[in-house]
Amino acid sequence: MTEHEIINARFDVTGWDPAALPGIDGDWAGAVTMRKTYTDALVGESVAHFVSSGTEVSRGYLAAERITGELPDGRRGSFTVHHGALQHPGDDSAFGYIVPGTGTGDFAAFAGTASILHDENGPYFVFTIG
Repeated sequence: MTEHEIINARFDVTGWDPAALPGIDGDWAGAVTMRKTYTDALVGESVAHFVSSGTEVSRGYLAAERITGELPDGRRGSFTVHHGALQHPGDDSAFGYIVPGTGTGDFAAFAGTASILHDENGPYFVFTIG
């Protein structure tokens, strides 16, 4: 049986800058460069390229996010996560993956899944490594 490491990484969105989508006519799709600060379990920051379509009530999104930080045990490095979802009432389509081979430093071997959850304290990623 393979052992998995679980990291619950709380974050705050600290930047939301609209980005151009060359070749896209109309307003059916939008993009932003999102920045996050990670504050718990993984301390660091990220930049994500986020593309969505739809409305705040019902939309789909895809994101590629580069996370750089340090864990409480002193391990540090960077890795890339691809995540997305159809965000509308009653839908559980969310997905997320740590892209194998994108890690640096102590995170060089990171691969696994990534889920964004929310609780009374806000959003956090659950990374399952292994």
